[in-house]
Amino acid sequence: MREQNYAVNGNAQAEQLEVSRVLRNTYGLLALTLAFSGVMAFVAQQMRVGYPNIFVVLIGFYGLFFLTNKLRDSAWGLVSAFALTGFMGFILGPILNRYLGMAGGAEVVSSAFAMTALVFGGLSAYVLVTRKDMSFLGGFITAGFFVLLAAVVAGMFFQISGLQLAISAGFVLFSSVCILFQTSAIIHGGERNYIMATVSLYVSIYNLFISLLQIFGIMSRDD
Repeated sequence: MREQNYAVNGNAQAEQLEVSRVLRNTYGLLALTLAFSGVMAFVAQQMRVGYPNIFVVLIGFYGLFFLTNKLRDSAWGLVSAFALTGFMGFILGPILNRYLGMAGGAEVVSSAFAMTALVFGGLSAYVLVTRKDMSFLGGFITAGFFVLLAAVVAGMFFQISGLQLAISAGFVLFSSVCILFQTSAIIHGGERNYIMATVSLYVSIYNLFISLLQIFGIMSRDD
């Protein structure tokens, strides 16, 4: 009986060590990829590049995402992760230039940045402190994805007042739920690969920032 208890305690300690390792590596890599993404955004701003064709963005993002997933267990996965986040940072540059060119644009960008940091920090801290299992949010994420996809498609064909604001607000909620879900997955064993955990959190943070940027931009134009 005593040996069985030792085995159980040993397994629990090993599991906790693994969780700590994945969390440490994930947040370390996330900090590096966010910094690299910021550098690439700055480079794009200085080059005054225009926003690329939407098909280029989609092909670039999904191509690099699936490549990273395929290489997730090798050192090349790190290279692919930096390629993905660098690409996303580069296309962020023209977006930032557009908002900074608006009246009060600097305040819009700084507000979106501060709110993104606050939301991500708050949600991550909540899950890490409470250790709650957020796996039940998986169904909401799947349904939310298709609802937002339908709304985006509708926005491309119909000029509906307030639709853009509603879509942006929906993405803020969706990204926030994804952060809760992804952080919980690391803690409870649903994700043990720190490269994919980093990429998932990065994409959620990126979408959160873009959505908040759109909301603050719309509010600024209405003032």
